Parts: sequence; C-alpha cells; structure tokens
Amino acid sequence: MDVIYSSRPLWAVLVSMIAAFLILATGEKNRNIRESWTIMAALAKFLIVLSMVPVILQGKVIEYTIVTFYPGLLLQFRIDAFGMLFGVIASSLWILTSFYSIGYVRGLNEHAQTRYFFAFAMCLSSTIGIAFSANLLTFLVFYEILTIATYPLVIHSESKEGIMAGRKYLAYTLTAGCVLLFAIAAIYYMTGTLDFKAGGFIAGSGSSAVLIMLFAMLIMGFGVKAGLMPMHEWLPSAMVAPTPVSALLHAVAVVKAGVFGCLRVILYVFGPGLLHDLGIWLIMAYIASFTIIVAGFLALGQDHLKRRLAFSTINNLAMIILGAALLTKSSMTGGIIHMANHAFMKITLFFCAGALHVKVHKDYVSQLDGIGRQMPLTMGAFAIAAIGLSGIPPMSGFISKWFLCLGALEANQIIFLFVLMTSAMLDVAFFFPIIYNSFFKKPLDDVTPHFDEAPMFMVIPLVITALLSIVFGIVPDAFFRFFSLTSLAVQNIMGVG
Repeated sequence: MDVIYSSRPLWAVLVSMIAAFLILATGEKNRNIRESWTIMAALAKFLIVLSMVPVILQGKVIEYTIVTFYPGLLLQFRIDAFGMLFGVIASSLWILTSFYSIGYVRGLNEHAQTRYFFAFAMCLSSTIGIAFSANLLTFLVFYEILTIATYPLVIHSESKEGIMAGRKYLAYTLTAGCVLLFAIAAIYYMTGTLDFKAGGFIAGSGSSAVLIMLFAMLIMGFGVKAGLMPMHEWLPSAMVAPTPVSALLHAVAVVKAGVFGCLRVILYVFGPGLLHDLGIWLIMAYIASFTIIVAGFLALGQDHLKRRLAFSTINNLAMIILGAALLTKSSMTGGIIHMANHAFMKITLFFCAGALHVKVHKDYVSQLDGIGRQMPLTMGAFAIAAIGLSGIPPMSGFISKWFLCLGALEANQIIFLFVLMTSAMLDVAFFFPIIYNSFFKKPLDDVTPHFDEAPMFMVIPLVITALLSIVFGIVPDAFFRFFSLTSLAVQNIMGVG
C-alpha cells in the first residue's frame, strides 16, 4: 500500500484547536467575530479533510508523525479508508452544528457562550485526531482530550442536575480510560507495536486467555462511550446538556468515537481470523444484541424526547458493533456505513428536539400533539429521520439495515436477523406515535395554528441533514463517497482488492 507523507492530517486537527483559542481571546467583546472563528474553522477543516478523500480512494494512506518516543511507540496520524469515513462525517456535520449552535444559544440567550464554543471546537479537534490516529497510543491521547473537552458542555447549565450528570460522565469515561491505558501498555509489551492494521496485528502474541482478557478490557474501555450495556447509564443522564451538545454527543463525536474505537479493536487490532479462532465474536454479537433489544424497550418508556432519542442512539450504536462482530463482508459493510447514515439521521432528530425547545419550550413527547401544524419543517424533518432509522426506504437507514441483515444470513446466524427485525419494529413503535400525534392529533391549547418555526439558523441545518438522509438512501455514494470508503475499508480488512 502506497504511503503519502503530508502535514494535512495535522492541520485538520489543529485548525479547530487554533480557532478554540481565538474564540477564547475574542470572548464576549464581539459575538459576531467569535462565531466567525467557529464557522471559518469548520469550513477549513472540512475542505482539508475532503481534499484527502481522492488519495484514500486510490488505495493509498496518508501519514504524518508528530513525535517518536521509542521504536514502535509514536504519536502519529495515518489515514486509511475507515478513518477517512469518520473524519468526513465529523467535519461535514460540524459545519451544520456550528450554524445550529449559533441559533440555539442566541435564541435562548444562553450564558457562558464563549466557554461553550471553545469546548465545542476542542471536541471537534480531538475527534479528528481520533479519526486519523495511526495507533492505539495516539487514539488514547485524543480520546482522553475529548473526554475532558466534553465535560464543560455536559455541565453547561451549571444546575445541580447538570453537575451530577457531568460527574457521572467523568466517573464512567475516566475509569474506562484507565482500563484502556493498562490494556494498551500490555499490548505494546507483548507485540512491540500499537499500529492499527487491517485484519489485526495481535495474533500469536500471547495465550488465548491473555488475548481474551485484553479484548474484554479494550471493549470495556471503548464500550463505555459507545453505550454498550451495562456501561450506558451516563448517556441518558447527559441529556441535561444543551441540545447541540446532545447532537454532538450522539451523532458526531463522543459516542461515535466509542463505537469507532470498538470497531478499530475488532477489525484492526484483533481481526476477523483471530476473533473466530478465540470464539469471542459470538459473545460480542450477543452482548451487542442484548443492548439493541433492551435499549429499544427502554426507549418506549421515555416521555422526555431527548431521553427517548438517547436510548435510540444506544440501540443503533450496538447495531454497528453487531455488524462488526459478525465478521462477514455484508455485516461489516452495514455496520460501517451505518456510522455515517445514523449520524445524519440522529443529528436531525436532536436538531428538531432543540428547535422545539427553543421555539415552544416543549421537551416531552406528550406535549407534541398538533405541533406539526405550527412547525411543519421541523416535524417533517423529524419524520424523515425517524422513518430512516426504522429502516424504511428510500431513507439511508434502509441501506445499512439491508447489509446488516444480509450479514446475519452470511454468518448463518438467524437469531441476529431476528434481533435486527425486532429492533426495526421497536423503532416504529417509539417514533411513529410522535409523527402521528404531531400532525394528526388535535393541537394543544398553546400550539399556534399557523406557521411559526424556530430561528432559521436552526431550521436550515435540520432541513439539510434530513434531505441528505434521503439522498444517501437513493445514492449511497453521493457527495462524500461514504459507500466507496466503506467498501475499500472492508476489502482491506478481508485482505482482498
């Protein structure tokens, strides 16, 4: 595989970090200038990332070494197809989330806006660092930066509930970081390297018992942020954060970083062959399936809209991990492409929840009767994303779930096909009543009977992400080449092409 040496991965990480400190320096003195740093950095980051896509699609990788501590122990960026996919997701959605955030914080006249935008930029900087990490050490460094950078966003309200949610978030994620550090140190001692390799690199480095223990530790460490049960409890609690933060948590950065880490472990540290030999792929698939079903049922019982969406996220992230754990070409394709498809659909749902909060101060499912008549763009976008997550064509969720179902059949595991079908029915059960009630039930007394949407800074991004959810369902390779990147990643993992 040809290697291109370039500083572009470094600049993709640094641009939002530089913007973060410019935001801090500008402060409240001039809000327009402060927000312009956010927008310019988002656009610059996206263009840098997008400029590297053609190189990756040619089957090449891009490398940049920051520092070498010891042979085999480096802080290094290496962009492969899988990392590029995650990088494009994060950088593209940050642009829309930045505009949305401006409308949100100004619409509610939020306090501590400078701190908010500073932390937001740091989160995106660390997310790109995670996406482009060449090895477990670099991944861990940016993974922990992301943990710390997200904390001010979780506690943004500074309420008692917010502080408690932040403490719970740190307790879960920092403990997971300690577990990861121990496992990574053990892997370096055993192998002399931490570099990700398509198909895995750890085979033959230790006894089966040791390898199974290390796999469990790595999945525990990354599974906390991925919301794998029973390590999920911090995630619904974190819904006390502002809605753009929830969108960041669920669609772009934190939980996606967790599931990205799980897939790196399954496919690039251990690899399909070793997991089959150890027999732990099936255990992993059952853990993911348990999370899928239980999270779906828990979502049914949530009246708070953001908590319902949180459990839906847990459900969908476990579906991505299930696709990787089944280790077939179709299942891996479905799991990886669902990272992108879920991101656009789930961010749409959280954008809609935020628009409802800002405009009509409604946060509960039971308060949404007739609201579609007042806010048809918002609830129309909600309907598109909800239908997509249920796996109904032509939305992009159908493509993901089609490949996941094919993967279950390829693995000769009908039980997981049943899990996926049950999950789709649960999606219908907890999303469709919201759609029906908002458009067809008699409006509540405080619902305005005429068009009255949230600020356009909020509505335009959610309309765009909803439309893209349709486009990616009809043309999966449109604009960002998500399907091509996914196919190339799977070919590399399977050792073909």
